[in-house]
Amino acid sequence: MEFHIAVLGGDGIGPEVTREAVKVLEGVGRAFGHRFHAEYGDVGGISIDKHRVALTPQVRDLAGAADAVLFGAVGGPKWDDPAAPTRPEDGLLQLRAHLGVFANIRPVKVFPQLVDSSVLKPAVLAGVDLVVVRELTGGLYYGKPKGRRQTRHGWTAVDTMRYSEAEIERVLRVGFELARQRRGKLASVDKANVLDCSRLWRQVATRLGKEYPEVALEHILVDACAMQLVQRPARFDVIVTENTFGDILTDEAAVLAASMGLLPSASLPDVPVPGQTVRGFYEPIHGTAPDIAGKGIANPVGAILSAALLLRYSLGLTEEAASVERAVDQVLSQGCRTPDIATPGGTKVGTKEMGDRIAAALG
Repeated sequence: MEFHIAVLGGDGIGPEVTREAVKVLEGVGRAFGHRFHAEYGDVGGISIDKHRVALTPQVRDLAGAADAVLFGAVGGPKWDDPAAPTRPEDGLLQLRAHLGVFANIRPVKVFPQLVDSSVLKPAVLAGVDLVVVRELTGGLYYGKPKGRRQTRHGWTAVDTMRYSEAEIERVLRVGFELARQRRGKLASVDKANVLDCSRLWRQVATRLGKEYPEVALEHILVDACAMQLVQRPARFDVIVTENTFGDILTDEAAVLAASMGLLPSASLPDVPVPGQTVRGFYEPIHGTAPDIAGKGIANPVGAILSAALLLRYSLGLTEEAASVERAVDQVLSQGCRTPDIATPGGTKVGTKEMGDRIAAALG
């Protein structure tokens, strides 16, 4: 079978880690008889430098026409001027909106081989296997009015959190469906004691929960969830929340896995149903890490596991996806470690060698 993948590496370590993910996809092709055509485009800071915009119409169309999008990361100090008319992140937000990928699915798995690499005690990490579903195309990042203006009293700024009932329901339904396929527990995270958007969120979650009697629904405030993620993370199965809360909580959850470099994500425009495919947008949750960009030491596992999600959700290649996940597990079991997860006695490898080893472990 042949597939077309839009590869948008972006800035910083983005191109480095996506390069290894493509290498692993090519290894999957050789092992299973598929052809993956990688079609490349610029987005973010590099696009601003070349084209003065964070996303060109050509790259937007490339992403829209592909079977799936493999993304790296955007941004960096070079483009951090708050007065700049466009920022690298604008390209990412435009892509998400254009593709309609409203549900960001972020699995958080603790590899037993890496328990000693986490700052948390092994007893806290025992049994951790959760998924965070983050609403991706609404809330503070997209709401209007938005902007800054100068007044006679000084500068003022406004960001608007806005959600419709329909937006909330569709992402909650993704959470309920995933919980039904897993251990049957859903934690709906909000700030209903303060925010009207959260009160609407809780109202919709309660109503929708009646359609899923087999799923145990829990409402939890975001600050309490943040605390329990590091105190009792194993209690969670599926967490679903709005855009900003999800952004923060999933970065926090990276502590459980030992490094942000290990966590993948899938952004989808519909409920994932086993046996069906949907065009998606796949990226590791880490940023551009400009301090290590170009040094060849970034961890590509998050990008490679994002490619595994791409195989599963967008291409329907479940066995191929499982083979990538097994290869990652095997290489970690052999003691191979990039610097972010290195422990005494392990084999320290760089970005390229980690990708090479995982590709070689496919079969």
